[in-house]
Amino acid sequence: MRKIDESRLATAYEQARDLYAEYGVDTEKAMGTLVKIPISLNCWQGDDVGGFESDAGLTGGGILATGNYPGKAGNVDQLRADLEMTFRMLPGKHRLNLHAMYGEYDSFPVDRSAIEPRHFAGWADWAKLNGVGMDFNPTAFSHELAESGFTLASYDKEIREFWIDHCIACRKIGAFFGQELNNPCITNIWVPDGFKDLTIDRHTPRAQLVESLDRIFEEKIDPQHNLDAIECKLFGIGSESCVIGSHEFYLGYAVSRDVVLCLDAGHFHPTEVISDKISSVLQDVDELLLHVSRGVRWDSDHVVVLTDELQAISQEIIRNNYTERVHIGLDFFDASINRLAAWTIGTRCMIKSLLMALLEPTALLRDLEIAGDYTARLALLEELKTLPHGAVWDYYCQRESVPVGSTWLDEIRQYETDVLSQR
Repeated sequence: MRKIDESRLATAYEQARDLYAEYGVDTEKAMGTLVKIPISLNCWQGDDVGGFESDAGLTGGGILATGNYPGKAGNVDQLRADLEMTFRMLPGKHRLNLHAMYGEYDSFPVDRSAIEPRHFAGWADWAKLNGVGMDFNPTAFSHELAESGFTLASYDKEIREFWIDHCIACRKIGAFFGQELNNPCITNIWVPDGFKDLTIDRHTPRAQLVESLDRIFEEKIDPQHNLDAIECKLFGIGSESCVIGSHEFYLGYAVSRDVVLCLDAGHFHPTEVISDKISSVLQDVDELLLHVSRGVRWDSDHVVVLTDELQAISQEIIRNNYTERVHIGLDFFDASINRLAAWTIGTRCMIKSLLMALLEPTALLRDLEIAGDYTARLALLEELKTLPHGAVWDYYCQRESVPVGSTWLDEIRQYETDVLSQR
């Protein structure tokens, strides 16, 4: 395992600190702010979106995990162990985003419309033990009543009623997590409803989706325990021509019903970016949930890396002081590489991009913009790209007692040898 020269690390940080200070940036303040921003890790990266309801695994609904890298989690205990190992690679305290198909059941199958908090009590106990916040999602795919491609917007009343009951049950589980952990849980609803080909009537399914959502949210839940979110999409596998829950649909619903709007980085046209949408929608909704992903040609949920768009997302959050109004979650799944490494790469990049935004002299840049000095604004933005943010990042990781630089990969590889290879 590669060792880090701590004296060299401290010297590099001191030099970076002094250089940033010349631009009016306090690196200590930046790190103090960063440590308070939690990232919600997506549990489904750990087992290729399989869940633990049965041995059938993922059976469709617009979602596909590709690859067959060995060692995926096959039960709740293995998934929790993998998550614990991953959290040790990450500076700061973070969260877990859990899907409803990851409950613990005494017998199989348990009807999704009948799941209860008791089926997730083990997750609450685990979260308490590890100091982790919890978020939650209904699972409206990989089910016989989702095979038509319609759930909450279905023409079949019995199918709609089933998924309404499921989502109501999930809100109660979200509230349970919030109460148990004294930390609000975000329960996010995404459904795959849509048409594969030419569509005649887009109105009726959308009206049915509104009715279903209104039923789901009818019971008021203390926002100190649960926050309701709704998630849009441009298209999906099997819904290429018309997605019922489009961006416009859910934006209007979020504004009119006062719920959290979820923007997924992979759910828009390839030429669209969610960084440009954040300040627009926050004019009308109180809070946003982000599902940060990386689409390659389409909503392909690649592991998050330090792209320009990732940096732009973090810049929008930090520049506008949105840290209390924007909740950050991850949504990717890659079965072709080590799954813990995927979690670690994606989450560390998300955190790193936030640090880079916090190290920006935003007040100076804003003054130049207001003054119309776009020349200086562009020049300064380019100079900032080569400032030593990496030295601050390494120091931050050391201060938080997590691996510095690429040394985390050595630990993950050792875990693969000791644990994953034995599965």
